[in-house]
Amino acid sequence: MKRTMPLLGLVLACTLALSACGGIGGTDGTTAATSVAQIPQLKPDQQVSIVFESYNYGLAGPWTDTFNALIAEFSKQHPNIKVTAQKPQGNSPNPATDTISSIQNQMAAGTPPDVAQLGFSDLDFTIHQLGAKPLDELVGKQEVQAEFDGPQHAYAPRARTLDDWGGHTYGVPFVFSTPVLYYNASLFQQAGLDPAKPPATWQQVADASRAIVDKTGKGGVYIDCLTKTAKDWCFQSMVRSNGGRVISENRKALTYADAPTVQVTQFGQQLVSSGEMPKLDQKQGYESFARGDIGMILETSAVQGVFQKGAKDKWDLRDTQMPSFDGKPTVPTNSGAGLHILSNDPAKQRAGWELIKFLTSPQAFTMIAKGIGYLPLRTGLLEDPSGLQTWAQQNPLVTPNVAQLDRMEPWVSMPGTNYLQVRDAMMDAVESVVFQGKDAQSTLTAARDAGAKLLPAS
Repeated sequence: MKRTMPLLGLVLACTLALSACGGIGGTDGTTAATSVAQIPQLKPDQQVSIVFESYNYGLAGPWTDTFNALIAEFSKQHPNIKVTAQKPQGNSPNPATDTISSIQNQMAAGTPPDVAQLGFSDLDFTIHQLGAKPLDELVGKQEVQAEFDGPQHAYAPRARTLDDWGGHTYGVPFVFSTPVLYYNASLFQQAGLDPAKPPATWQQVADASRAIVDKTGKGGVYIDCLTKTAKDWCFQSMVRSNGGRVISENRKALTYADAPTVQVTQFGQQLVSSGEMPKLDQKQGYESFARGDIGMILETSAVQGVFQKGAKDKWDLRDTQMPSFDGKPTVPTNSGAGLHILSNDPAKQRAGWELIKFLTSPQAFTMIAKGIGYLPLRTGLLEDPSGLQTWAQQNPLVTPNVAQLDRMEPWVSMPGTNYLQVRDAMMDAVESVVFQGKDAQSTLTAARDAGAKLLPAS
């Protein structure tokens, strides 16, 4: 399970074929023709104001602090562009779940944001309902590709097409993680476990959880993937790692009542019923782990900063790759979001493109990696002595995330305008099985049957 930093070069050099499912690499096999830039460059003294909506502003601590610093730096470099940053409208525990409804409400009022950070699983809806603009038509395909290629540190191959659809690039992938198993090495020692040998399988997770509960009185493990608030990015990874899918490869049939999904929820239910996993919501779960009250948590690196702050000088925080189901390879899926232009005004579109280029620059990714813990999609920074090399060597928490890139599969979106209802109903069912003890097969079957009626007609 342990990967050392010298292996990063091998991992990062891998260029693997990309699936076209869920908007990855184009949905129709076409390639957009070279476009002529249609929006003019801003004049040096041309003043432009834009609104940037990001769910990271809805999270206190390292998220807001990092993004405030990013916008301040952008303003220094672009004094003629005023950026008003805002969080999505809504009161969900996870602000990312408010993004779509927030923008819909603002569109209805005639005041949508000019640039928006939107989840990869929202791409279908973002394009066809929110009117995200194809960047290769706004600024030209060559300029978009130049953004991905450099001039310093190209995008990781498996990340650069996450916001592609139908041969066009509708967004630039921004924040990104795969599921990582964080663990409290101090609790491992107290429980008589070897922190140098973290669990590699889910059965080993269950066994370690039992030991932690029995010998320390603390919680054993918390799997955020099994909550509705987490959405389904990580749940998809657990199901794929058990040999299943939540939706068919052609995105026409729901498959989350099949055996692999049922087994994943039953496993979570067993952890709860045995007392190894506490009944907590998402926010309570990662705050409890940060305090040192839970031995392990499967999470996105987006909360790594919170864990580091909580553990500092109190307990030993470590991490490893996501566990496997015995005899089956793990299939990490990605969380995160891309940056999209929604404005119809050419000047605001150009200003928005300048903001996107800055927020995905080596400078910005360095700030984001250090401040929050997201994997920098310009992964060459991790080997650059003037970039993140020293930081990566001093922060081995980044290693499992990088090591999982070579087998990462995309977070697949549910199709149609009712996709949120389908996804949320699925995760409602998962949560009720795991934390409320409902029968897995019948509960998931009922949710699948209801969800099937909401899919677009073939």
